[in-house]
Amino acid sequence: MNPLNKSVTIELRTTIDDNGQMEYNTIKQQGNFYKRNELDVLTYEEKVDGQGAIKNLITIQPDRVSIKRSGNVTMNQKFRSNHTTENVFQHPHGNIHMETFTNSIRYKIADHNVEGELNIFYTVKLNGQEERKHELVLTYKEDPQ
Repeated sequence: MNPLNKSVTIELRTTIDDNGQMEYNTIKQQGNFYKRNELDVLTYEEKVDGQGAIKNLITIQPDRVSIKRSGNVTMNQKFRSNHTTENVFQHPHGNIHMETFTNSIRYKIADHNVEGELNIFYTVKLNGQEERKHELVLTYKEDPQ
C-alpha cells in the first residue's frame, strides 16, 4: 500500500469535565490516513443509530487541527494552541454555537507499528454557557496487511 495512504484503526476518546461531573466517550472505527507534506489527514465514517452515517475528516498540521463532520450533523471545529475559535454545530434538533479555547495540542505521528497519537486539551462554551473542560485523545494504527 502507498505509504501516503494507509488503512488504519482509529480510536477517539473524549473526556468532558463539567464542574466535576465527568462524561466519557469512546469511538473505534476503521478509517484512512493520508499524508501530504506537513498535512496529515484521518477520515472515517461514524454509524449513529437512527441517524445514518456521519463522515469525519480530521486534518493535522504542525500548529493546528481541524475536525470536520458532515451528514446528519455538521461541524467544523478548529483548534489552535492558545487561541479561541468559533463554529456552529448543526444537528436535526437545532444549532449550537461553540466557542473553543485550545490549551495545548500534542501530536506524534505513527511510525513502524507504533500508533500515532493526537492529544488536545481545550475548553468549550456552548451557546454562551459556562465553559467545560475537554480532553481529546485520538490514536490510530496501520491495519495489518
